[in-house]
Amino acid sequence: MSCIAVDGGPADVCANCGKGSSDNEGGVKLKDCTACRLVKYCGVDCQRAHRRQHKKACKQRAAELKDEQLYGQGHERPEGDFCTICTLPIPLPMDDHSVINACCMKGICKGCDYAAKKRGMSDCAFCRTPLPDNDADRLALAMAQARAAKKDPVAINFLGEKYCHGKLGLQKDMRRAVELWTEAAELDSIQALYNLGVAYDRGEGVEKDVAKAAEFYEKAAMQGHVLSRTKLGFVEVSDRGNYDRAVRHFMISAKMGLEDSVESIKWAFMAGLATKEQYGEALKGYQNAVEEMKSHDRDEASALMKS
Repeated sequence: MSCIAVDGGPADVCANCGKGSSDNEGGVKLKDCTACRLVKYCGVDCQRAHRRQHKKACKQRAAELKDEQLYGQGHERPEGDFCTICTLPIPLPMDDHSVINACCMKGICKGCDYAAKKRGMSDCAFCRTPLPDNDADRLALAMAQARAAKKDPVAINFLGEKYCHGKLGLQKDMRRAVELWTEAAELDSIQALYNLGVAYDRGEGVEKDVAKAAEFYEKAAMQGHVLSRTKLGFVEVSDRGNYDRAVRHFMISAKMGLEDSVESIKWAFMAGLATKEQYGEALKGYQNAVEEMKSHDRDEASALMKS
């Protein structure tokens, strides 16, 4: 049978030869083009024969589908962004507003940590493991390594960060950090995806590769990682010159509570690259997110740190 392309024909026929799933001469099982889902084919031969004709529309629709996922997902922060004691989302950036102890690898906001200390607790505020006064780095490293040996992705990522910064008595080793982050990412650590993105973005421990960095940022951002989302905005600005796409990323991260993203949209507005409405929407969303993160203990802890 000769194949004649039938683009624009019925959706239940092969886009190349026109054969349908309910033809009188014998129906065939049609399969979607896996990239764009716009057309169907009765087999691999027809898909190959039609590729040249379909390529442009397929590529365009595939990009649209990717953007739908990229901008449509990750508007809610992941479980690891919430304090395990008060269950409120931790203010951003999280490193400035939370602690993580090697004993249990649970994130605790500084408000809850402060409240525990105010009550006279010297143990871990979550699991009550005694925190060592002497030789703390060595013992913390041993606890983290023990958890990492059991394939705890949080612990593996934690160790990667310690190698990155040369903490807990470890010598700074970015290659080892990247190895650990890669392992943690394979075990579904969102933070490890972000750390890998930063490593490739800066060329630390690996060869600099902004495109690969963006891939890691995208994977993390679609799971709600706020810093990855704003990093994508900066990639669009500095490496691609696409301010519209950058503003879309900044809008999402601003509404999730990242002040830097509000400032980025403000800059874009002042430069004529974002609208007044976008800036107002981002600012209101940011303020709402900040309200959700407030607590009396956090306010007290913040005041103490500033004093």
